[in-house]
Amino acid sequence: MSKSTDENNMYGILAEFKNPKQLIDAAKKINQSGFKKYDTFSPFPIHGIDKAMNLPKSKLGWIVVSHGLVGMIGAFSMIYFMMVADYPLNISGKTLMNIPAWVPVIFELTVLLSAFGAVFGMFFLNGLPRFNHPLFTSENFKKATDDGFFVCIEAEDPQFDTDKVQTLLKEAGGTNIEEIYDN
Repeated sequence: MSKSTDENNMYGILAEFKNPKQLIDAAKKINQSGFKKYDTFSPFPIHGIDKAMNLPKSKLGWIVVSHGLVGMIGAFSMIYFMMVADYPLNISGKTLMNIPAWVPVIFELTVLLSAFGAVFGMFFLNGLPRFNHPLFTSENFKKATDDGFFVCIEAEDPQFDTDKVQTLLKEAGGTNIEEIYDN
């Protein structure tokens, strides 16, 4: 295969690190080198990795809040329409707009739509469902769920150059550096 065909089919370059400290240091070095499309993988959450990667705050909170507001306003509008506009029914001389009686329904729809927003927003932001990822072709990457710490710089990054990336990962302390192809 020619180099251009390999580069078009390449997903990225994967490197393994010995411990979380080396992974954080590598993420800082990769970020300082100007790479934007890379990710880190570890068997457990590492405090400070998001700061080392210079990741922006998650948009999931805004998705959950907006869905909650839609649930609250929708529930209030639905009950108001039913109880005041569509079929007004005077129960025990109470006002038609008896908001304390509406609170349970409004609360439940707010929580329900917030939960839907959280689950489906997380799926959307993570690009799920994705049934197969190119990194799963690497035998070495199977350690990411047990005792391995990895960085993968994606070929889609504008600064991506195979030799430059491999040199950077070696300088950062990476071992088992391998090219990953998207088949």
